[in-house]
Amino acid sequence: MLLINMTMYNLKNMKENVRKRIAELPSPAFAGVVREKTALSAIAEIKNASYDGADMIDLHLSTLEDLSLNTLKKIIDSSNVPVLALDYRASYSWEYLPYSEEERISHLLSAVEAGASAVDLQSYTFDALSRTRYHGDDSLSFASLSPMETVTDKVIIAKQMALIDSLHAKGVEVLLSCHPKIKMNAEQVLELALFLERRNPDIIKIVTVSENDNDVMESIRATKLLKEKLHTKFAYHLSGKVGSLSRILNPLFGSHIVFCVDRFNEGSTMEQLLLSKAKAAFDSLRKIKE
Repeated sequence: MLLINMTMYNLKNMKENVRKRIAELPSPAFAGVVREKTALSAIAEIKNASYDGADMIDLHLSTLEDLSLNTLKKIIDSSNVPVLALDYRASYSWEYLPYSEEERISHLLSAVEAGASAVDLQSYTFDALSRTRYHGDDSLSFASLSPMETVTDKVIIAKQMALIDSLHAKGVEVLLSCHPKIKMNAEQVLELALFLERRNPDIIKIVTVSENDNDVMESIRATKLLKEKLHTKFAYHLSGKVGSLSRILNPLFGSHIVFCVDRFNEGSTMEQLLLSKAKAAFDSLRKIKE
């Protein structure tokens, strides 16, 4: 009887955890990134990450060989923490997958139907050209830097906002992500974030480029500005090997999500942090900061 009661308790907790909103998780939320080919390997990685303390799962759809609703439901149902679904058009071996925007959005909507708590909606959505080339408003302070994934066309933004509204109506959160692929100072990062915030996402994610330690220090200044000025939860860090340090430092100053891998394999983002080490490092740094 005790075993049955404990099982029922665990099942109840699992359902409650899945319903948790990612924006309302204690900051920072540690995300277990899952980039796998098959449902079985994805489920195994979700379980590994969950046992090692992941607060949420970051599920890459574009690496999966089977995106049927039944398969996605099996994968998402295996998680006892909320799942953020994303499709960055990257295969398991990081080749670009040239399917249409409509197909990419359909993958996200299938994940929603399968039970994903949130989707990562890229800021170039409905404007594939902006993925690799800036062709927007020159009045923005960072426009001369030609930021990628940055849409300023009002018609496209309205279309994005309609999609965000429809997802919200389903009870689904939206993380609006932007990878400008350029260096930006703190004020430019803030301007971009405020620009994205107008689209009413639940979380804003920005990743800019780093070249040296000075960029890491600037990212901390940017994070503090974002914490002061934004009304929306945000995740901000730098790309590149040097930028890996920002992934653990910026959450000390307000960045909401730390994207980690439970264990590295050939499909991993090698700049991401190891989940168990990141949690331990953050706990130690937070105690020092306090």
